[in-house]
Amino acid sequence: MVLPAETEERVKRRALSACSDNLRKVVDVSRKIPQLVEYFASGDKGSAKKLVTDIRAGAEEVVSSRRMVSQELAEIGAILSSREDFLKFTNLSSEIADFSEGIAFYLVEIMEHNWVVSTDIKNDLIKLSSAVLDAVLKLRETMMVLNYGSEKTLERAKDVEIAERIVDDQYRTLIIKVLSAKLDTPVLFLLRDVLQLLENSADKAEDAADTARMLSMVM
Repeated sequence: MVLPAETEERVKRRALSACSDNLRKVVDVSRKIPQLVEYFASGDKGSAKKLVTDIRAGAEEVVSSRRMVSQELAEIGAILSSREDFLKFTNLSSEIADFSEGIAFYLVEIMEHNWVVSTDIKNDLIKLSSAVLDAVLKLRETMMVLNYGSEKTLERAKDVEIAERIVDDQYRTLIIKVLSAKLDTPVLFLLRDVLQLLENSADKAEDAADTARMLSMVM
């Protein structure tokens, strides 16, 4: 609950802390995706299934954390004029965890059915997942400098944009390779969905970074 004596500066710090904690949980989930892709590439089904359980648990934590951010912002109320931007940032970044859970599910399904995927595609998938994680980590860096002024925030947000472009380039190359490969129809559809979710994750990181730009103007 907001006390009468609380200033806008103080409630901004409260909101920023809540959003940062949520983003930390999103990053924790995102870190597991390149590791899962490594297990997928090596055929380590046991480790992959165990990691998927961790990813699901992490995604649930993100959902709970997002609710807490919403509650915190509701309690802060009208004293914080930028509360909608804080909420938008959290909603955008939280979607990355949702996408991660989907990626994990599809990859394990491919392994469970023993569908064949070429080593070449697997290696490119490792590179793509690492590039997506890099975009998410750069989003975290953007959030970390929000208190240091708009100039630093804009610099870090630009890094997210650059990282997202790298993901786009890798995605386009890999999706053509997948569509051109002689894959069974089910694995083709699942891999296409995995690639789309990876690209969506980087897109959400860029969208969240754009929202951080707006927040930097009022911090």
